[in-house]
This record gives sequence, structure tokens and C-alpha cells, in this order.
Amino acid sequence: MNRYPLWKYVILGVALLIGVLYTLPNFFGEDPAVQVSAGKASVKVDAGTQQRIEQALQQAGIKPRAITRDPNSVKVRLDSSDLQLKAKDALQRALVPDPADPPYVVALNLLSSTPSWMASLRAQPMYLGLDLRGGVHFMLQVDMQAALTKKAESYSGDLRTVLREKNIRHAGISRNGQAIEVLFRDPAALTAAKGVLADQFPDLQLAEAVDGDTTKVTATIKPEAARKVQEQALKQNMVTLHNRINELGVAEPVIQQQGLDRIVVQLPGVQDTAKAKDILGRTATLEVRMVDESTEGRAAEVGSGPVPFGDERYPDREGRSVVVKKQVILTGENLTDAQAGFDNQTQEAAVHLTLDAKGARIFRDVTRDNVGKRMAIVIFEKGKGEVATAPVIRGEIGGGRVQISGRMTTVEANDTALLLRAGSLAAPMEIIEEMTIGPSLGAENIAKGFHSVAWGFAAIVAFMVVYYGLFGVFSGLALAVNLLLLIAILSMLQATLTLPGMAAMALALGMAIDSNVLINERVREELRNGASPQAAIHAGYDRAWATILDSNVTTLIAGVALLAFGSGPVRGFAVVHCIGILTSMFSAVFFSRGLVNFWYGRQKKLKAVSIGTVWRPGADNAITKAE
Repeated sequence: MNRYPLWKYVILGVALLIGVLYTLPNFFGEDPAVQVSAGKASVKVDAGTQQRIEQALQQAGIKPRAITRDPNSVKVRLDSSDLQLKAKDALQRALVPDPADPPYVVALNLLSSTPSWMASLRAQPMYLGLDLRGGVHFMLQVDMQAALTKKAESYSGDLRTVLREKNIRHAGISRNGQAIEVLFRDPAALTAAKGVLADQFPDLQLAEAVDGDTTKVTATIKPEAARKVQEQALKQNMVTLHNRINELGVAEPVIQQQGLDRIVVQLPGVQDTAKAKDILGRTATLEVRMVDESTEGRAAEVGSGPVPFGDERYPDREGRSVVVKKQVILTGENLTDAQAGFDNQTQEAAVHLTLDAKGARIFRDVTRDNVGKRMAIVIFEKGKGEVATAPVIRGEIGGGRVQISGRMTTVEANDTALLLRAGSLAAPMEIIEEMTIGPSLGAENIAKGFHSVAWGFAAIVAFMVVYYGLFGVFSGLALAVNLLLLIAILSMLQATLTLPGMAAMALALGMAIDSNVLINERVREELRNGASPQAAIHAGYDRAWATILDSNVTTLIAGVALLAFGSGPVRGFAVVHCIGILTSMFSAVFFSRGLVNFWYGRQKKLKAVSIGTVWRPGADNAITKAE
């Protein structure tokens, strides 16, 4: 009656093993570390960089615990915070000779101390939020007016192109703030232009003003279209920030919208505010321009002449000068994807770009009119431009798919694709709030949260043992398994644990023991009704299951509602709350019954069970069922 088959005990054993394996990494702590990442688009983090780091540390007399390199950074693990600061200063002196133009970003960080064999099984600790791990918090405000101005500039260029294609003559096109002004002297041209504007530019509203024989048409962005531009600018900035921070290897960044024009950026584990600003400031702007192929332009490239009027000179990755025209053909807004690959004909390394509809049309026209000329892709970082590549146009390119190739290694193709994918900001931003939470405060929060969970667990178990005897011990063990599985699942999901999440853990313990109380009281009720101990155990678990399911489902619905409609700390609380409900149903019913069956199920002639005091109606005294 009260025996589990072998396969159920195997499931319990596997669940316990997995729970222990994925919970243990959370107890190894973190090592203080120094992270070195590229500070410029042209700088690569490779084996040579790691060798320079090792030499700098050796000269400073610092022995690191370990040095690891990934595609985006080199991380140096150290034994103490004091060595961490010394190593940072030594690497800063060795790798950043000019602080005004840093080739590398040297930042403090914290890295997990999980053993390598556990990491190979993907057993990693939970991510810790800013309030537990420490780090930096920024609030950035997006300049929405600049986004509208940038959009008006784009409309101005498109309008000029369309009127030229339609052979509609005008007396000049200019932009005045966020308004586009077009002058006409020919009434027929004015009528044709108004038709084109109404057909191809539905987001613009028109106003006319007559001055003598000249009519000025002023086009402005409609309010509903302006709101859409602002929403897209905010989303694009968030995506761009996320891509750039991820590519730099910053651990578990949090990037969230707040209000209509603000973005919150949290970088847990980063303790240096100045370096965090550098990371945010690395967001690049992409521009496509034509190279000046004139005699004056080539002379300026080799340094034998001045830069022609209307041109600008930028260095390429190898330090050579490239003279490009100021006119911007495309920006990062028109780029939807960039992937490294190979040329289908020559099998050389190449970068494959995908443009949006507008970008595809512009690119087709430009490549058709400039066959044999060079087109430069310029990356701007912190106001400084650098030519990523300047390939020769071999023919007209349509369809929105562009290939960049020629004298490019596979690594260079990957680097170029990475930079182009990072995109450009749709509007400038400024930091209006910054905050640093030190690791000591984070450690204090962790200690307080751990103590609250531990003392809550101890108090619950003590009460259960006193009130329910051996069944209370079984309930306490089931509660421990519940906590073990909860932490293991959060670690497997690589969830971010915050203070509200720890509060949800403490609450989950109190709610989880409720299921065991229902079961124990149901068993007591069966004993009061005169059932045998084995029958009481069987009926207690079976009949309590429906009540446990109902209560947990209703609570789970509330948790799902918090998860769906909440944000920030509320969602963190809801995640732990929902997972805790699911693990409590497994541990309270399945695991605790396995313990009871293992202890009592083997006894065929069981006369009593240790479940505290059983009160029978009408009896003068209580009858204690004990072994």
C-alpha cells in the first residue's frame, strides 16, 4: 500500500543529484578580476594582447590566479581586492599610454570561482543583481528632438532624390530645424511636386507661402509620425547599447526603458564608474560615404596636398589616410544585419550586409552611378572617425544584399561584421543619473538575505518537529529539498537573483510547508477516525492532493499575473515565486511521501506512527501515536 517502486526512487535520486550539482556553484563565490577589452574599433584583443598583459603583471610583481581570453576580452583573476587594484593600475600604465585616446578599456570585475569541471557541465551560479553583487547604474536621456532633426535630414535627402528622378524642377531645397523648405517658381512644377509629396511622403504635412513669383512649400513631420520616430529611436538606442555592451563582454547587463525618453543601464560587477562610461561611450555610428578619387583627393591621401573642400580625411585600420566626401549616403539606420562569410566566386573572406527598403534603393542608385570607384564605410566612436573598409564598386548592387570583400582575413571579416551589427544611435543620449553600489554593500545584502532564509527555514523545521514528531522531520527534509531544487532551477535558467527574489525564497518556504501541514493533518484525521496507520498514511496523502493542487494553482495564477504585468524587481519576485510553487508541489507530495514510504512502508504490522498528538472526539485524554 505504502511502497514506491524502484523507478520512483531512481527519479528522486536523480532529482537530488541534479539539484546538488547545480546548487553547489552558488557557494564557491567570486574572484576579484581585471577585465581588458578593446577601446577602439581597430584594436583587437588577441594572443598578443594576453602576452602584453602577462608581461606587465610580471614586471609589477603580481602573480595572477589565472588569465583567460575570450573573443572580446582578457580576464585576469586575482587573489584579493588589493591585488586587483594594483593589477588594474599596472595594466593601465602598460596598455593605455594616452588616457585621452585609450586603445583598451581596463575595468574591475568579479568572476565566478566555479570549478572547471562543473562549468563544463554548464553548472553555473545564479546571476546576482546590482543590489547583491554591486556595480554601476546609469540613467540616460535620449534627445528626441535630435532624432526628429535627423529624420528631417533624411527626408530632405529623399525628397531631393525623388524630385530629381521625376524631373521636377525646383529653386532649392533646404532644412530649417525640423522643417524642409522647397522653393518653386513654376506653378506646374509646384503642382507635380505636391502630388509626389502626398503620394510618397504621407508622414509629412505641407504648408505654402507665396513671396512674389516664388512659392515656398514647408514640409514638417506629422505629430503621429513624430511619435513613431521617437519610439523607434528609443528602441534602436536600446538595441544598440545592448549589442555593444554584450560584444564588450560585460556580465549580465540590464537595459530597460523607463518613461518615454529614458533608458536605465545596470552593469553588475563593474565597480569603476569611469570605465563603465567608457563602455557606454563606445557606441559607434556607422556612415557610408564615397571616396574622393580626384587628383586633389589622392594627393591629400598621401599627404602631399590639402584636403579638398567638401572632403574629410580619416585613417583606416592600418593607419593610412583615406579622403572621403562629407556627403553621407547611408547610415546605420538602414542596416538590418551584417554577417561574416565568404565570396561565392573567389572564396575570400567577406561581410554580407542586409539593407532595409530605403537603403537598398539608395545603394542600388549609388553603385550604378559609381562603378569602379571606392565606397568607404566609416565608423565614428567618441567623435573620431575611422575607415573600417573601402572596397571598389564592381557593379550595380540591388536587392538590399551587399557584399564587402577584398584583402580581408576571416578575423577581419568577423570584426567588421561585429562593428556593423552594433549599429548606430538613432539619437544622442546623455547620462542624467549615475550610482555605484560597492561589493561590500552587496555582500551585506547577501548576508542579510541568506540569514532571513536560513532563520526562517530553521524556525519552520523546529516547529514542525515539535508539533508533528517524525513526520515533522520528513516535512523538514522535504522543505530542504524544495529549497535545493529552487536554487538549482534558478541556476540552470541563469536567472538574475535580487533582494526581492530572496524575499520570494523566504516566502516560498512558508508557503511550501503549508502542503505538508495539510498532509499531516489529513493523516491525523484518518487516525482519529479509527483507520490503521498504513491506511491513514495512504488516505492522508491521496485526499490532501486535491486541496494542495487547488491552493497552489490559485497562488500560481497570482504569480503569473505579477510576471506578465510587473516589471523590474516585481518580475524578479514573480519568477522565484512561481518556480517555488512548482518545486514545493514536487517536494511536499512526491519526495516527502517517498521518505514516509521508505520508513514506514516496510513494516507490515505497523501499530503506531510518530505524528504528534492525535485528539479523538469524546475521549477524556489525548492518545499519542508513537513508535
